[in-house]
Amino acid sequence: MEIPFWKMNGAGNDFVVVDNREGRCALSQGQIARLCDRHRGVGADGLLAVEVAEQGADFRMRYYNADGGEAEMCGNGARCFARFANFLQGFSLERVCFETPAGIIGATFHGEQVQLQMSAPHGLRQDLALEVAGVPLEVHYLNTGVPHAVVFVGDIGEVPVKEWGAALRYHEAFAPKGANANFVHRLGTSHIAIRTYERGVEDETLACGTGTVACAILHHLRTGHPAPISVDVRSGDTLEIGFTRAGDDFSEVTLTGPAEMVFQGSMAI
Repeated sequence: MEIPFWKMNGAGNDFVVVDNREGRCALSQGQIARLCDRHRGVGADGLLAVEVAEQGADFRMRYYNADGGEAEMCGNGARCFARFANFLQGFSLERVCFETPAGIIGATFHGEQVQLQMSAPHGLRQDLALEVAGVPLEVHYLNTGVPHAVVFVGDIGEVPVKEWGAALRYHEAFAPKGANANFVHRLGTSHIAIRTYERGVEDETLACGTGTVACAILHHLRTGHPAPISVDVRSGDTLEIGFTRAGDDFSEVTLTGPAEMVFQGSMAI
């Protein structure tokens, strides 16, 4: 069958996006992996599907990693999803909310920028002394819709992201689901740069939205520097993270950045 799709990207994190509100697009894990294959398919870090809401929101977002496995949430993907949902409504919406396994996500539109209202982070663990690829590292953990391991480093350009990232992703400390791995370099008081190894893609990606949120909050916890925090990602884009803190709890978490519609097409499955 022919699958119509849009190709989108959020800060270089790219996605195949399909309208599945009628439920006709029942793709297997292998078919999704083929669509996301950069040599045999369209090529993407993951696939987003717009579906009918079940819990009172405007839409339901389904997100699948490049290996075809379903994931709870994707920050850059959610911004693309929100803009695509607005496109389906003739760009008439000022706000949209949608269901994900990580909770209800809201989005507002500000020109070419989309701001997400994220679910509250949870599962904080700090100062874990772990051996990673034979190297002792101080690792922090936070779930911002998906699980993230975070390491602060002095020179982000020298980090062996693929080696350390794979070791952290499968580390027993984060079993059984594993975690994305993020490496953070401080650029200023409320400005950091990150590189991310994503599970499901099993490689470094140009950006990771939920990763920027985890890294920004952990930077705040380590330094006390206030929100908003600017986060430079590998693509060269800068995302902005906002939040309100009360003790160890964080609320009103926002992620703001671009969501671009690149092209549309169809592919035989």
